[in-house]
Amino acid sequence: MRNLKFLALTVLCVLSLAAQGAAKIKVDVVKQPYGGERNVAEISMNPDYIHAGGLERLIEQWGGELIRPVQDIRLTPEQNKQYGAWNRMALANSNMAAVVREGLQDDLLTVGLEANCNVLLGMLAGLKYDDDGNARRVGLVFIDAHGDFNVPETTLSGMLGGMPVAVAAGHALHNIRKTTGLTEALPMSDIVWGGVRDLDPLEAERFREYEVQQFSVDDIRGLTDNLKKQMDTLSANVDAIYVHIDMDVLDPDEVPGHDLRVKNGPTSEELAAAMTLMFKYPKSVAIGIASTPAGPLDPTGVSRQAALNLIEGAMKGMQAR
Repeated sequence: MRNLKFLALTVLCVLSLAAQGAAKIKVDVVKQPYGGERNVAEISMNPDYIHAGGLERLIEQWGGELIRPVQDIRLTPEQNKQYGAWNRMALANSNMAAVVREGLQDDLLTVGLEANCNVLLGMLAGLKYDDDGNARRVGLVFIDAHGDFNVPETTLSGMLGGMPVAVAAGHALHNIRKTTGLTEALPMSDIVWGGVRDLDPLEAERFREYEVQQFSVDDIRGLTDNLKKQMDTLSANVDAIYVHIDMDVLDPDEVPGHDLRVKNGPTSEELAAAMTLMFKYPKSVAIGIASTPAGPLDPTGVSRQAALNLIEGAMKGMQAR
């Protein structure tokens, strides 16, 4: 009888471990196609394009399950009448923040499909505050060929898309940040840049002035100690980490339709391996994919596949925890 009881307990333990191994990753997908610059955000970089690539099926194939249908964030009719494209972008991001916040739960990967980098403000605001307004400390890993750290006084192009990290850090355009819902700016200590290799001259001065923390393309390719050190430090200091990727960080061959591509980028496979490393950290809770060339700008589907590779890489990291 004792042997039978032992056998039964052993079987139960095995079944329990198997069930744990088969547990699916909880995933919440939010897409926000309004980035405040119409020619880029609404036409050529529409994140609906990634969703249309069979994302729900792929998430299940990769071992995940959606906690709810893919959330499509749009401006309300009243918001669409408000003055100024930049202001409407902030309002759209406030909608995104609310939807992100509604989905938050333990052990969840939030995936943001984003028109451009301006949408990171909505993701940060959604991750930072709970429904009662309580704040947690959110770190940003910003992976982009460009710094997006300009302010109006330093920009050469005048593009808002070159400023969102500076806005998130409280260095400029405070009304945009606050309208989005990010009432508290991110401290510079909680921001890490990755893959940057094209800065405006005065933006480069800002990088030096603030002694920004960063890792290089070579760090991404080699999964180096510096990359791990940056993640170790950030993870020790914050409550949650949002990893934001502008697709122009990649090798130009994978984003041939992107008008801001820069040579010497990592392949999507190399960056996906870095995602796997980053999302092994339990505090890495969200990934954002911005500025994916869509439709006629991606006739062979190479850019969409690259974006999907990055999401899969993040999920692999969560599975390896």
